[in-house]
Amino acid sequence: MSQQESMEQWIHELNNIDDGKMTQKQFKIIEAAIEVFAEKGYAGSSTSEIAQKAGVAEGTIFRHYKTKKDLLLSIVSPMMSKLIAPFIIKNFKEVLESDYPTYEDFLYALMINRLEFVRKHHKIIKIMLQEIPFQPHLQTEFKQHIGTHIFQRLSEIAEYFKSKGEIIELPTQELLRYTASVMIGMIATRFLLMPDQPWDEEKEVRDTIRLIMNGISAK
Repeated sequence: MSQQESMEQWIHELNNIDDGKMTQKQFKIIEAAIEVFAEKGYAGSSTSEIAQKAGVAEGTIFRHYKTKKDLLLSIVSPMMSKLIAPFIIKNFKEVLESDYPTYEDFLYALMINRLEFVRKHHKIIKIMLQEIPFQPHLQTEFKQHIGTHIFQRLSEIAEYFKSKGEIIELPTQELLRYTASVMIGMIATRFLLMPDQPWDEEKEVRDTIRLIMNGISAK
């Protein structure tokens, strides 16, 4: 499935959440907003630019969404709670429920899984990564719908490998924060900061995991 097909699928699902009430113009507005927000970020985007890309008058946007922020939240909030969370949890489940010989093997499977997920849903994830740090409402929703579910399972896995003596005895929350910051930093660099740079994905993944393990390995 291409990124464009993936985005259209998400918009159709978004329409289903709204009981199929989205008009064709709203569909075009949402599609254009995703493109513009992903390319320029929320702060760097304008409703006039979104309207031009959607082929509608700017006033049409404001008939459906009171402000640019309402437009952003209308895209991201329901997608996070109704679409992204189930997609992430379902897509993530195989990784989280499998057995791994070592913590390093687990980290590799985790990283490959997340890279593939971001690649398939690049534009929506890019908007989330760009806007969550600046939108308290989205931070709350992320913690409520995604963070809590995944953190509990990751904690269990970390505790298991700590009990095997593979990971140093630090509080699990600290270990997960460190691991997440390195992994998310690598993914953000790949897709947001340097998307056009030469990229040896296998080597970058292995090097990132080696960096993590050098910091938390008990050996």
